[in-house]
Amino acid sequence: MAPISTPQTPFGRVLTAMITPFAADGALDLDGAQRLAVHLVDAGNDGLIINGTTGESPTTTDAEKNDLVRAVLEAVGDRAHVVAGIGTNDTRHTLDLARQAERTGAHGLLAVTPYYSKPPQEGLYQHFKAIADATELPVMLYDIPGRSGVPINTETLVRLAEHPRIVANKDAKGDLGRASWAIAQSGLAWYSGDDMLNLPLLSVGAVGFVSVVGHVVTPELRAMLDAHQGGDVQKATEIHQKLLPVFTGMFRTQGVMTTKGALNLQGLPAGPLRLPLVGLSDEETAQLKIDLAAGGVQL
Repeated sequence: MAPISTPQTPFGRVLTAMITPFAADGALDLDGAQRLAVHLVDAGNDGLIINGTTGESPTTTDAEKNDLVRAVLEAVGDRAHVVAGIGTNDTRHTLDLARQAERTGAHGLLAVTPYYSKPPQEGLYQHFKAIADATELPVMLYDIPGRSGVPINTETLVRLAEHPRIVANKDAKGDLGRASWAIAQSGLAWYSGDDMLNLPLLSVGAVGFVSVVGHVVTPELRAMLDAHQGGDVQKATEIHQKLLPVFTGMFRTQGVMTTKGALNLQGLPAGPLRLPLVGLSDEETAQLKIDLAAGGVQL
């Protein structure tokens, strides 16, 4: 059974977009994925995104994606929302992945804007509507024009919000003005998808985070959210400012690279990356240690 949710927080409040651990030979490390999932939920995550961009989804097969969802469900599915990333730039392929995730038992779907093709807004609407029609699972949209090439316009978000299974949006647009209008007009549950903007997005109506830095600072993210929700904006701001070196350090280069670098430093399951991503250089690792230490992360 999926963890309890509400219309306001359909996937909980603090979620981490989990990396996909690989063995030294590059094979999928399912045992490592389960151990990492338990670690993250124990740290305070309400949910995990599996097979998202941070999970190196462009380089995992459909079978590997399915195995990952199943493994994480077995490990933490009774304690956390397990949300399957199913987005591609091929609607038919995306629908296959959505149905596969539903059969395996995922609690929800994360659907990124189709990338590279640069579809018009009507194409985006039809793509996301087809996903929501394909299963009975709740859908979180993922708006990240820096990667996909096109934004989901506010008008399109409002149209999509009329679908009963499109319940949330992960916002990595980096535009607080647009977010303010879209939150007010759509009624979607809004999740920050840009760690540096976690606190600012709470101030305009976001309900939680889908985080990368949650791999290393989930307790601090939850404390910040709880402080803000409880009206202690000063404490929330202090936590945000303490975490600035972590936000900066984890995105000095590609985020999966730094996240796996950080987890490997902590002795947690991560392993190597699949090309075209590569491991951190010695210089990048040294800088990451400095950044994380400045933000209070123990290595």
